[in-house]
Amino acid sequence: MLNKTGNVQTYLGCTAGYDEADIVIFGAGYDGTTSNRPGSRFAPAAMRTESFGLETYSPYLQRDLEDIKVYDAGDLELYGRRPEVMLTLIEETVAEIAKDGKIPVMIGGEHLVTLGAVRALAKAHPDLHIIHLDAHADLRADYLGEELSHATVMRRCYDLVGDGRIFQVGIRSGTREEFEFKAAHIAQTLENFMDKPIYFTLDLDVLDPAALPGTGTPEAGGMTFLELLNDIVHLEKFNIIGCDIVELSPPYDPSGISTATACKILRELMLVMSPIPSFRA
Repeated sequence: MLNKTGNVQTYLGCTAGYDEADIVIFGAGYDGTTSNRPGSRFAPAAMRTESFGLETYSPYLQRDLEDIKVYDAGDLELYGRRPEVMLTLIEETVAEIAKDGKIPVMIGGEHLVTLGAVRALAKAHPDLHIIHLDAHADLRADYLGEELSHATVMRRCYDLVGDGRIFQVGIRSGTREEFEFKAAHIAQTLENFMDKPIYFTLDLDVLDPAALPGTGTPEAGGMTFLELLNDIVHLEKFNIIGCDIVELSPPYDPSGISTATACKILRELMLVMSPIPSFRA
């Protein structure tokens, strides 16, 4: 059940009540299908704590979280759930937020959590498109015999939205079959995305592990923080109706740098998605 009455600990600047909020964030701390290094279930709580080391103001965007209305609904109780139960809980939560005319922002958790959000928004928006930033294609038909996995999540999303409606950035790892499937079915440009409802999913391992080592499956050769920030800024050209940040695994970076980086990215994402007309002008 979606918490609409307040949360003890919130992400920095998320001080609005539910009814007045334009954006609702919630945690989906689940890592039940993680194939390498578990720990992403701890990300939502870690990000809330670390966020208070940030300012609410973004010098990159010249906007402030205090100027927008964000509600933090806390975390869903997902740990130990079977994947399908977990996905249903997320789907119901996102559907309720969207029905109330707000933008859902999910903090994972492993990447499979994205499927629950996409299920909800694809039902509400039959022409849903997806922008996916990641080191891994996540297009396997199954992984170790399981169709629901963080390694299959974009294939399951493809099953919902179809050809040419997923655009991927940063992919540098996958099987031969995944890359062949990507070439045949995944959009090669964003030409047809401009006037469509977009779900944005960000797997933090798109960053080079030198910038963000705290993730379950680090992959050398990724983006810098500023390259990722540039891509996020360009999202203001699109109609983003929901998003997530996934695959932060705080236990693998005791320095806290990875969590601090994830918090800063979340701040920029919320500011870019803000419906304030003066910002988008």
